Amino acid sequence: MSITPERKQELIQEYATAEGDTGSPEVQVAILSERIRNLTEHLKTHHKDTHSRRGLLIMVGQRRRLLDYLKKKSQPRYATLIERLGLRR
Repeated sequence: MSITPERKQELIQEYATAEGDTGSPEVQVAILSERIRNLTEHLKTHHKDTHSRRGLLIMVGQRRRLLDYLKKKSQPRYATLIERLGLRR
């Protein structure tokens, strides 16, 4: 359900805006999106796992807040990130 440290490093390198960048909204949203995808796959087979479903909803809300922040601060960065991640909206 969680992502491996190697996969997390790949995401950080792919979405980082500068060298050593791990906290930018782009990186945070990319990591959350990967976790959300993994948890969604888990819930397809374990549909009664309500604790994990709650965690999924919390992560989706956190990602939404980060995307709203990024949209408010920089519209081009927001549009690029949405396109790269393949998110709706």
